[in-house]
Amino acid sequence: MYPSFGSDWFRRRWLDFRNGHSIYLIFVLTFANFITIQYKLLIDQIPYLAGVFNNIIIFAILFVLMYVPIGIVLGYWHRKTQWKVEQDALFRENKVGAIMWMYVIDLIEGNVSEEDKKLMKEALLGITRGETRLYRATKLSKNDGKIEDSPDK
Repeated sequence: MYPSFGSDWFRRRWLDFRNGHSIYLIFVLTFANFITIQYKLLIDQIPYLAGVFNNIIIFAILFVLMYVPIGIVLGYWHRKTQWKVEQDALFRENKVGAIMWMYVIDLIEGNVSEEDKKLMKEALLGITRGETRLYRATKLSKNDGKIEDSPDK
């Protein structure tokens, strides 16, 4: 079904494309498009403003000089007020992070076998080396990712 280089290759290229497109390319295009539309719909339609901003370049420069500081203020507000909410939502959906934390808890409680330690260490070393395929382990701890009530000791 997939070429010999595997489905991860396509998925990574798709991720690279989406990031390059949405973070960089479309940002510049939408910014330029927004300036052009505002100039045509707002400035060209109001004679007084058309006299003040007789050139789209002048309008674009003044627009950027006002828009960027407003964007910075909104970004700062977002980081100070909304970031915690977003991170909490992402944390609750992070399966890899949950596996890692379950491993840490099991390690602290002494519920990790030597085999589990070896698997986790190999996985983490693979990440540090930039390897894309780390391991195919299905079990990293005795509780196998399930939260169970344990009797008091």
